Amino acid sequence: MGNSSKDADSANSGDGPSGDVPSSDSRVYSAGEKVLAYHGPRIYEAKVQKAEIRKNEWRYFVHYLGWNKNWDEWVGESRLMKHNDENVVKQRALDKKQGVDKNVKSGRSAQVKAKSSADAKVEKEDIKNIASKGKKRKIDSGVEKGSGNDEKLFKIQIPAPLKKQLVDDWDFVNQQDKLVKLPRSPTVDEILTKYLEYKSKKDSVEADSTGEILKGIRLYFDKALPMMLVYKKERKQCNEAVVDNVSPSTIYGAEHLLRLFVKLPELLSYVNIEEETLSRLQQKLLDFLRFLQKNQSTFFLSAYEGTKVSGGKGKGKDE
Repeated sequence: MGNSSKDADSANSGDGPSGDVPSSDSRVYSAGEKVLAYHGPRIYEAKVQKAEIRKNEWRYFVHYLGWNKNWDEWVGESRLMKHNDENVVKQRALDKKQGVDKNVKSGRSAQVKAKSSADAKVEKEDIKNIASKGKKRKIDSGVEKGSGNDEKLFKIQIPAPLKKQLVDDWDFVNQQDKLVKLPRSPTVDEILTKYLEYKSKKDSVEADSTGEILKGIRLYFDKALPMMLVYKKERKQCNEAVVDNVSPSTIYGAEHLLRLFVKLPELLSYVNIEEETLSRLQQKLLDFLRFLQKNQSTFFLSAYEGTKVSGGKGKGKDE
């Protein structure tokens, strides 16, 4: 996850004032060892670069094979597995479940999920409806575009600290069986309002165009959340929280808003946008992400302390 994850981990390194320090012979993985590592919802081949005792537990600095070293990061033992035949079968089974195309590097998105054809159809129809409301863009009413070509035109470069936030978010829910306690504060609505105020102070001329983009983000968030932005273990909580036509943007916060930005290239691939307009939109969305990064400690939870998922299966490795 780049230097941010290293720096963040380094800042928290060192043994705590209490607790037993693990012995050197309790280390499970060694420097130079090839392993399998969980990252988001998938398992990747990786190599242990070094191992250290940090905060009274063994931590391993890994490099994901075939990926830029900016993805290198410190991980705990629960994120790793021995590279053996049994675990390779588990990796392939998970890839198949996620619908991963072996010939395409889709990136280490924390949000990639396999969808049934029925879910995909409903999702596409809703996306078209979203884009048609209050927009000055035309929808392609003919053959739906494939995401491949469009994503080459439209990419959102999520800053490294926010990529780490996405990974931690996935880990809290899917491996530690914890949920974001709702309602969040600040909510998505409040964050969007804060950003509009921030931009208005810097450049009042751009306030109107910024406001329109934020309305679009809110609309996409409210529609996409129940379909694309909650994990399986969060669905029960979502069904209980989003009732009586309540807008998700008035309940959820930065954690789920950030997940939207992983999905936006896919969502916008169903909308006809001129290349020049697309470029300006990319810059504005990147500026908003930088605003989230600047306020990361205020907007995001550092730990999920809500009620544990009921009936969960425990660690992601066992799923």
